[in-house]
Amino acid sequence: MLKKYRYDGSKKFKLSKVSTNETSFEDNREKAEEKMQKNFDKIGELQRRLYAEKKEGVIFLFQAMDAAGKDGTIAAVLTCLSPHGVTESAFKAPSSTELAHDFLWRIEQQAPMKGEIAIFNRSHYEEVLIYRVRKLWKTQANANRIDRHKIMDYRYEDICNYERYLWHNNIRTVKIFLNVSRKEQARRFLSRIEEPEKNWKFSGSDFEERKYWDDYQEAFEEAINHTATEEAPWYVVPADHKWYMRLIVSEIILHTLKEMDPQYPEVTQDRLEQFGEYKKILQKELENE
Repeated sequence: MLKKYRYDGSKKFKLSKVSTNETSFEDNREKAEEKMQKNFDKIGELQRRLYAEKKEGVIFLFQAMDAAGKDGTIAAVLTCLSPHGVTESAFKAPSSTELAHDFLWRIEQQAPMKGEIAIFNRSHYEEVLIYRVRKLWKTQANANRIDRHKIMDYRYEDICNYERYLWHNNIRTVKIFLNVSRKEQARRFLSRIEEPEKNWKFSGSDFEERKYWDDYQEAFEEAINHTATEEAPWYVVPADHKWYMRLIVSEIILHTLKEMDPQYPEVTQDRLEQFGEYKKILQKELENE
């Protein structure tokens, strides 16, 4: 089922050819939410095993246009995970300190340890999205030896190398693009403007970025084509129906954790014998009360 949404570099990705509103896996909302809840139960158990085993970590990375549903989807996922061994990082505009370092510096600070799940709300891909669309490289300091016309090529290469480096060091990277349509984004923006309880979600900068819609679509397509690999695949998830999008995201997370196959550590015979001694001491203590 996930194959239709997965891109690992083996085929060319064309954003205009994929649907933003299909519901081929489950077209009934109630059934989709039931399936998602069952997935969350399984995910919770696999996460406990992952945390106990401490052999491998994983990053679930979310990118999308504004109003696609990143925050709500991440919040839904977090409800099924134990706080132990889970981190969530939101990457806003880089600070002056972050800009003084290489672009991956702030990302590396948030990489998970073995046994952990890291959830990235935006990520190092901002460097080939907004950085590219708004041509931010024109205003940032670079050494004279840097060919500014090749900066995007450098970024793609560095991202692939970094994700391969993580893979070689027991950290998986799973990249999820929530693919919302321009019309659906307009509806959600209107909802944020018209409904007082949602006003806080809307800002003028959101509307300004919408002017660059076509440029962002091109940037997403290029980013996926340049960085989709077997070790660090992209999943392009239709996002016009939030309930369906969240179901597919739960399937992606469940599939990844099943593939990792974490197991509780085995208890050695020596430890079991120690447990027997502890049991006798504790039982004797209770008998003497």
